[in-house]
Amino acid sequence: MLERALEELLALPHIRVMKVEQTTDGAYRITVESTLSSTKCRRCGRTITTSHGHDEWLTLQHLPLLGHRVLLRLRPRRFQCPYCGDKPTTTQELPWYRPRSPFTKALEEDLLRQCVRQTLVDVCLRAEVAYDALEGVLDHYLQAAVDWSSFRRIDTLGIDEIALRKGHRDYVVLITSRQADGSVRLVTVLPNRERATLERFLSHIPYRLRRTVVEVCSDMYEGFLGAIKAVFGPEVIVIDRFHVARHYRDAADEVRKQEMKRLKRERSKASYQLLKGAHWLFRKRPSELRPAEREVLECLFAAAPAVKTAYELRNGLTAIFDEPLSKAEAVRRFQAWMTQVRASGLAAFERFLGLLERQLDGITNYFRYRSSSGFVEGINTKARVLTRRCFGLFNLRRFSQRLLLEIEGRAAVQRCFAAH
Repeated sequence: MLERALEELLALPHIRVMKVEQTTDGAYRITVESTLSSTKCRRCGRTITTSHGHDEWLTLQHLPLLGHRVLLRLRPRRFQCPYCGDKPTTTQELPWYRPRSPFTKALEEDLLRQCVRQTLVDVCLRAEVAYDALEGVLDHYLQAAVDWSSFRRIDTLGIDEIALRKGHRDYVVLITSRQADGSVRLVTVLPNRERATLERFLSHIPYRLRRTVVEVCSDMYEGFLGAIKAVFGPEVIVIDRFHVARHYRDAADEVRKQEMKRLKRERSKASYQLLKGAHWLFRKRPSELRPAEREVLECLFAAAPAVKTAYELRNGLTAIFDEPLSKAEAVRRFQAWMTQVRASGLAAFERFLGLLERQLDGITNYFRYRSSSGFVEGINTKARVLTRRCFGLFNLRRFSQRLLLEIEGRAAVQRCFAAH
C-alpha cells in the first residue's frame, strides 16, 4: 500500500516503487524500477525488446515530500538490438530525467522557478543541492544563443547599455523587445557597445522577424544609431524623448547656475536668502507649483531675466513633446523653437541646438507612435537590482541567464522546458 501511494505522490511515469528507506540525515531514499519492456536502438532507432542486463545504479534527487529530500535510486535496463550487424546494446532512458543530470526534470523546473528573484546560493541552501549542479541546470535550459523560433514578431526593439562594475566599466548592451500586447522580452545581452558588435547582431536577426520591426528605441549614442541605420534604415529610429529632455533641461539649468552665481556676488546675504530653494522650484513643472513657490520664482525672474527666458524655452519644448502632433507638425514646431533660442542669445543652449539639428529626424520619429525607452529603463533597473542582490555579476553568460529569469520569470521557465 505504501509503495502504491508513493507512486501516486511521485507522479513519475513508467516506474514501480520497490523499497523505501530513510537516511541518517532524514532524506527518503526510494528504490524504483522501470515498467517499460523496450527502448529505441541508439543506432538504427527501431524498437528493441531483447533484455541485456542492467546499467549502473543512478541516484536522482526529486521534489521534496513533507519537507524531506527525496532520492530516487534506479538501475536502468539495457537492451540488445537484433537488427544491427554487431548487435549493440542501448540503455533505456525514462522521460522524467536527463542523462548525466543529478535531478529529475520536475526538480530542475522547480529549481529554475526558485531562481527567479533569488540568489543561487539561497536556492541551493533551501533545496539542498550543490551550487555546480544548479549552474548545470541553468546552462542546459537557458542557452546563450537567441531562440528566434520563440518569437512571432519583434515590433519594438529597445537598445541601451549598462555598466556591470562601478565607475562606468565593463559595459554590456541590453537588447529588449516590446511586443504588441505590451509584454517585454529580453532578446540578448551583447558583450560591448561597439557599433560593429551591434550591427553584426542586428543583421543576423532572421528576415521574417526583421521585417516586423516597426521602431527601435535608443539614446543618442552614435554607435547605436549607426548600427540601426545600417540594418533597418533611419525611419525606424526613435530617440528617447527623456534622453533628449535631459540635455535641454541641463542647458536651462546651466543658465540658472550662472545667474545665481552672479546674484550671489552682487546682492547682500539677506537679499540672496530670499531665493533659497529656487533651484528645486525651477525644475518643477509650472502646473505643480504652489502660490508661495511661484512668488519665489517670480522674484528670481525679476532679478535674472535670462533665467526666465531659459525657463520658458525649456517648458516650451516639453509642451511640444506633450502635444498630439504629427511628425511633420513636430518638425515645424522644433524649427520654430530653435529660432526662438537663437534669438534669445543664450549660449548655454548652443550645444543642444547642434545636437537637435543632427538628430532631428530620429527625435521627431517619436511623434509617429509616441514610444519611448521607458520599457528599456525598466529593464535596466531590474538589471541593477540583480547585480546588487548577487553582490556583483560579472560573467556575461550568468548575467544573461539571471536577467532573463528576472524579466520574464515563470514564462521563461515554461518556454525553456517546452523547447527541451
